[in-house]
Amino acid sequence: MSTALRRSPLVPATPYPAEFAQRYRDAGYWTDETFARFLPARAEQFGDRVAVTGAGEGDAVRTLTYRQLSDNADVLAAGLLRVGVRPGDRVVLQLPNMPEYVEMLFAVFTIGALPVFALPAHRRAEVGYFCEFTDAAAYVIADRHAGFDYRTLAREIVAGSERPPLVIVVGEAGDDPGFVPLSELRTATPDPGDRAEPAPDDVAFLQLSGGTTGRSKLIPRTHTDYLYSVRASAEICGLDPDTRMLVSLPAAHNFPMSSPGILGVLHAGGRVVMAPDPTPSTSFELIERERITIASLVPPLALTWMSSPARAKHDLSSLELLQVGGAKFGAEAARRVRDELGCRLQQVFGMAEGLVNYTRHDDPDDVVVTTQGRPISPDDEVLVVDDHDRPVAVGVVGNLLTRGPYTIRGYYAAPEHNRASFAEDGFYRTGDRVRLTETGHIVVEGRAKDQINRGGEKVAAEEVENHLLAHPAVRDVAVVSKPDAYLGERTFAFVVGEGTTPRAVELRVFLRERGLAAYKIPDGFRFVDEFPVTGVGKVSRTELRRALESTFVTETATDS
Repeated sequence: MSTALRRSPLVPATPYPAEFAQRYRDAGYWTDETFARFLPARAEQFGDRVAVTGAGEGDAVRTLTYRQLSDNADVLAAGLLRVGVRPGDRVVLQLPNMPEYVEMLFAVFTIGALPVFALPAHRRAEVGYFCEFTDAAAYVIADRHAGFDYRTLAREIVAGSERPPLVIVVGEAGDDPGFVPLSELRTATPDPGDRAEPAPDDVAFLQLSGGTTGRSKLIPRTHTDYLYSVRASAEICGLDPDTRMLVSLPAAHNFPMSSPGILGVLHAGGRVVMAPDPTPSTSFELIERERITIASLVPPLALTWMSSPARAKHDLSSLELLQVGGAKFGAEAARRVRDELGCRLQQVFGMAEGLVNYTRHDDPDDVVVTTQGRPISPDDEVLVVDDHDRPVAVGVVGNLLTRGPYTIRGYYAAPEHNRASFAEDGFYRTGDRVRLTETGHIVVEGRAKDQINRGGEKVAAEEVENHLLAHPAVRDVAVVSKPDAYLGERTFAFVVGEGTTPRAVELRVFLRERGLAAYKIPDGFRFVDEFPVTGVGKVSRTELRRALESTFVTETATDS
């Protein structure tokens, strides 16, 4: 029997100050519920109602009731214990949208281990870091998805690790030592004593930050803060047992996980429909077949849905609400949603670190199409300040700071980042440039940090730069964004060569070989002799962006 190695203890999270914690408990935001007890409580309440459906292992459609989902999670939890995963261990989850994702998520919660969320698009550079930094005991993958063999990736992770995680495979595990098929875990016998009893303010999981630094920061979310966000989101969005949500964005993202997402639907007793991809053909078929009532998308996908000829081939009349978030949704596009898709629009603006905003169902149409919503909690504190942390007037663009009952007070094991990202009074510096309306709604104007929002996927310029600087023909590099009508922003790299100037196709191959996720590879390259600088000698990214607006960018993504 394969067993996981004994792992290092979890690094403590930055606690909420006692007076704030007491205030949040007194207000009823924080309760004693934990994720270890979440699913059994819903199974007791909703029993034989369908909880989740979708294509699972071997592409077979699986439909699970609340009772079945809870029972399956208990069995898998026993299986995790049998192969050596223990309470407090970290488990990296890199699964596509499938029922097994939800089963494994709650199995990990059940034994008091901590999920670490990875996106299906992540590759060796990202996943290897997650496993190493968290000292992960296990790494959960599908055998194949979207033409990619994750077992090959797992072999690379194991080979490059001094303390390799146990690899749990949904599907065919093969003969690799340390690889265990999920089917083996399903043979375990659960014991009521297996269920962990974490404290409500214990860390429940580690979420990924979009980040602007070289590597993703990890976000420690507690049971009580995250469950408050889930409950409040479900209420604001009007979820109930008749809700049928299409989950087409990668489930590891905070948006489809909890805003209100999978967890909000399960809280309300509705049905989660897992889509293997967000394309119109796949999504429209599921909307028609499953009578979907709510779906969530990033702006580029919303535009794709609205312009797709497939609309005419499917009955989309059940769709009541389309949520759009992850990046700013332009007002002109937002106005088209009702006419093109026949449903209401809800704009969503949030972050894995905490703060979530929604337009409300009773907001006037002009508010829905021109703002990104307002906070979910009366105790969400939102400040818009200038570069010297002085408050600006309503309607003036500034930097967004926030603190509240579900916004973290610090990243995981990252003291330097915490000093830069959190003010002394606990306000989180989000890096967003926003303005407030008279009604308290937020209008997102852009990012203050060097982070690029490419179709809802966050790209840290520094991370891409660090990889490119490892190429022997690159002396210096600066990665910036360019506005794009479809993706919101595209990524461009300005490169100063070392000797012979490399070609764009060569650099793309180099980045792929270093295991960088495909969405982080620049859309275009421009080769220059030097960078423009500011008065203090720093690279002027403003001038580089201006150059993209006024000149032709050579060797764009079509070259490869």
